[in-house]
Amino acid sequence: MGHSLSAPTVPVETGGPRSRLTACAALSGAFVLSLVACGGSETGSRTAASTPSPAASTVASSRDLYDVLEMDFKTPAAVLTDQRHTGAFATGDSLNMGATLQPLAPGTVREIRLDTTHKIIEIAPGVKFSAWTFGDTVPGPVVRARVGDRVKFTMSNRSDEPVPGVRMTAAPMMHSMDFHSAMVSPQDKYRSIAPGQTISFEFTLNYPGVFMYHCGTPMVLEHIASGMYGMMIVEPRNGYPTKVDREYAVTQSEFYTKPDPQKRKVDGQLLHVLDGDRLRTKAPTYTVFNGRHNGMVDKPLQAKPGERVRLFVLNVGPSNTSSFHVVGTIFDRVWIDGNPDNQFRGMQTVLLGSSNGAIVEFMIPEAGSYVMVDHHFANASQGAIGLIAAGGKPEGGDPEHHNIPAPGAPTDPQAVKGKLAFESKCLACHSVGGGDKLGPDVLGTTKRHDAAWLTRWLKSPAQMMQNDATAKALLDKWKVPMPNQGLSDDEIKQYLAYFKWADQNLQPQGKAPPPSKPMAAASQAKKP
Repeated sequence: MGHSLSAPTVPVETGGPRSRLTACAALSGAFVLSLVACGGSETGSRTAASTPSPAASTVASSRDLYDVLEMDFKTPAAVLTDQRHTGAFATGDSLNMGATLQPLAPGTVREIRLDTTHKIIEIAPGVKFSAWTFGDTVPGPVVRARVGDRVKFTMSNRSDEPVPGVRMTAAPMMHSMDFHSAMVSPQDKYRSIAPGQTISFEFTLNYPGVFMYHCGTPMVLEHIASGMYGMMIVEPRNGYPTKVDREYAVTQSEFYTKPDPQKRKVDGQLLHVLDGDRLRTKAPTYTVFNGRHNGMVDKPLQAKPGERVRLFVLNVGPSNTSSFHVVGTIFDRVWIDGNPDNQFRGMQTVLLGSSNGAIVEFMIPEAGSYVMVDHHFANASQGAIGLIAAGGKPEGGDPEHHNIPAPGAPTDPQAVKGKLAFESKCLACHSVGGGDKLGPDVLGTTKRHDAAWLTRWLKSPAQMMQNDATAKALLDKWKVPMPNQGLSDDEIKQYLAYFKWADQNLQPQGKAPPPSKPMAAASQAKKP
């Protein structure tokens, strides 16, 4: 031959038949390249070098990104100590506090600390709840990393520490951490640790996605429902295939609350605690985005017309599904569980079971306020509502798909029960101080009607609409009859106690347009 061209060196793994087959395929492609180069002219040699042969292209394009032989499962044993951490409850440059996401931090090692705490949080205006947390927030901070990164995680159980400035109401207990993004031995890494103990472990991220993390200590249901959950975003090794202008995290979860049987108060408000009966029957009192009832209505996400938005969505549950929807746009791309290989196009909603995640991308077509909502409207009526503000009305644009919450909360146990019942059943058709909807604003109802009339009305509205002049006038005005609810005498007293409290303590907040027809049809739960 007139020149010498050696085949490129190809590393040969000894991990088993599959690795040997992969190596042979690579060597075969290299051999074809050397034959082409040796058998042609100088021009032919340059062509071969610049344009891979079909065999080489096939090898490159068929590379399995999820080949377990290329994944890292090597993790040292977890380390457990009695050294209590006393610093910040959450640290690490991969953590994001709140819905707005920062770009991926540089580096390939993610050192993360999320300590556990017991504290009081506010899940709705005036509703103080005894929660358990990761990193002292509910949800816990969003962790952002990429495939191939090494996560070095540390957690101290600080559930026996009073949070500064806040009363501790729950007894110290065992806690643990379960990362859905990890592939490790649960018995080693996810073990429960006692108050005062610290656990550290590490793992490599092998799959992209939007993953849940949560406490795995029995009973897991109670720990998740008390607030011990969060989101981890794992980007593909080479990033996402699209470019966007905004990125936000939206975590949906359920709260199951009841007034504290011991009647303890926080800042003058009655404390709420976990309701085990509601929890086991999957009957939440609140379903929320990012830990707060209508919190993303009060503080909308920001965008501009013409921008492309990427939402990382996670349904924590712990027990119900979510049908995530953004009013006014269509999801251009949906990556189920946050993996671009699981792609759908042009979707109206995304159905997410408990612990399912997704990435949704969409364009903001024009100025307006775009409503994020769980299209299971019973969940929306409990607070699973948010807004994307893109130049719409400053008060929140199209509020027909959300419910304006009444500020403040009663402390009387009867009124508290009435408030919870009203918010669970009646917000689709009525507001308290927010203006008329499908039915009248109930603010002022105890001033317009006496207790005896209201009791009869709540007991049997159908009969009242036949025999009572005032009830007939209401039907003539609002057109939609109020159905019988089968309320007990005690439940009626609770509603009246709440209405009386509202009339003594609340002021009108402005007119709210009526709810959407889908919400009204789904609810069918009206109160005067």
